[in-house]
Amino acid sequence: MVQLLWTSLVLLMTIRESVSQEVNCYSSFDSGNCDDLWLLGEVTMDDCCLNPHYGYIGADRKCKSCGPPSWSEWTAWGRCSVSCKEGVSQRRRECQGQGKCAQTTTHKEIQKLALETKVCIDSSCCPEQGQWSKWGQWQPCSVTCNKGVRNRVRTCTEPQPRCGGSCDGPSEEKEPCVVDLICPTHGGWSNWDGWQPCSGTCGGENLPRPTQRRNRSCNNPPPSSVPPGDECPGLGSNTRTCDELPFCPVNGNWGLWGPPSSCSVTCGVGIHEMLRQCNNPAPKHGGLPCFGSNKDQKICNTKNHCPVDGQWSQWGRWEECKSNRGKIRCRKIGGQQRRQRWCEHAGFDGKTCEGKITDYRACYDINSCHFDGKWSEWSEWSQCDPPCGEGAKRTREQKCIPDLSAYDETVGFHVKVKAYFDGKPFANCTLLKDPKQSLACMNVPPCDT
Repeated sequence: MVQLLWTSLVLLMTIRESVSQEVNCYSSFDSGNCDDLWLLGEVTMDDCCLNPHYGYIGADRKCKSCGPPSWSEWTAWGRCSVSCKEGVSQRRRECQGQGKCAQTTTHKEIQKLALETKVCIDSSCCPEQGQWSKWGQWQPCSVTCNKGVRNRVRTCTEPQPRCGGSCDGPSEEKEPCVVDLICPTHGGWSNWDGWQPCSGTCGGENLPRPTQRRNRSCNNPPPSSVPPGDECPGLGSNTRTCDELPFCPVNGNWGLWGPPSSCSVTCGVGIHEMLRQCNNPAPKHGGLPCFGSNKDQKICNTKNHCPVDGQWSQWGRWEECKSNRGKIRCRKIGGQQRRQRWCEHAGFDGKTCEGKITDYRACYDINSCHFDGKWSEWSEWSQCDPPCGEGAKRTREQKCIPDLSAYDETVGFHVKVKAYFDGKPFANCTLLKDPKQSLACMNVPPCDT
């Protein structure tokens, strides 16, 4: 059924007016939003809506869907239509897509599907304004001499406001007033003078800190005589400690030497060490450190020889490749060869060497055997010879190496191990014009004399 409706809609879109309006086409339609992130460009509405997942914006600047018609989500409920007593709140939705979301065509029935209304009450009563009482008596003047102000008040009580109402206008009035008396002049302090120098340049930890003082005068203005004014409150001088001054420096002095330590070694020759501390007193507050070293050393001799640990000699040469199955030279039969080394120099309870004295490996005996050969790749260039002065050259070469591809790389019945070739074979290679090359080394520095 849905497929039939959609096919009918596409057919209707195909046969509508031949000249389709130009629209901005978007690759996604998300709940009525056409995000610039999805903007494809300007095409006809028919071309844009070839994809039902697209959206477009036409001349009415509204984002519309290319898909089948469907209702949008309901909006949030709107504000109540009145601020007090009973009103209504509404929410809406709209039909998005190509075609109609309902079979009815009357505006009234469509409005029922697109609009919902419910009753709301924000406040159970509406505000009622109150009325002011009569103004009260004027209060006394704010000063006892010269010019001041006085005020009077009224209350919002005749009647009182209800349900959040109020009275219009101010609750207080002010007016100037004059008292026919001369006011006394009270004394006022001048600004503080600058701080005088501190009584010292540094302070001790257990001594009173240096201080400094500043003064001020009661002349800004001076108190009047008739009528008598008040003297300035407080003191005319102020004292503070000079906390910003550094502590006085204390130079350090050495304490007594401590007892000597035990000998630093248990064999051979070592040292006894004695220590002292710069704490009699310790330097403080930039004072000089103690002069000299805090350590003193004396030689000590244990008369004991130190242990000498053993060291392996170099491995000896690999012995002849052999097999308990008989002769294996020039045959593709694996054998075994060994080499040995010795633990040397151990003495005076030193440790013996760790590891094995004998080493074994699998092998093929190819000594003096004849093979077809092949030329190797060029070797790396050698270093310059001689390494300084004139005539230095570098060389590279190709070597005739035997073709050993017929041999297995590993031997063994149960456990396969890598096999090595033992001996010097003969290799037969085609002749090369020159298997060695040499080049002169450039800009070689002269040899030191």
